[in-house]
Amino acid sequence: MNTQNYKNHARMHPIYHYVLSLLVLVGSIASVVYLFQREDMFLGVVLVVLSFSLIVTFILLRIYPLKAQDRAIRAEENLRYYVLTGKLLDAKLTPSQIVALRFAPDNEFPSLAEKAAAENMKPKEIKQAIKNWKADHYRI
Repeated sequence: MNTQNYKNHARMHPIYHYVLSLLVLVGSIASVVYLFQREDMFLGVVLVVLSFSLIVTFILLRIYPLKAQDRAIRAEENLRYYVLTGKLLDAKLTPSQIVALRFAPDNEFPSLAEKAAAENMKPKEIKQAIKNWKADHYRI
């Protein structure tokens, strides 16, 4: 597996991100076109409602697992910070900041966590501040 770093850490799942998203988009557009080009308004409305439901499902299918992963990452990083420092992470850190901190190795993690809380660093800034990237190959 390639060495992970800031430039290549984003992961895509081809079936979800390319195939399914394209199918949802094409289906939604087709349902709207059908609604305005056919005389059967009832079927057109039903198709638009179903495609809207599919869009909502598509979005939630991505959001819910990521929220669960964020909770697990927050617990893991809080434990790691406690093991390294004897204290819990600063309550000012946002979930997205903590998720970004997971890439910091143990020797950089405590100081970077404190700096992120004190300076309210954005997740992108946190990731860019990491000198020796610690890979996370489990999150999509």
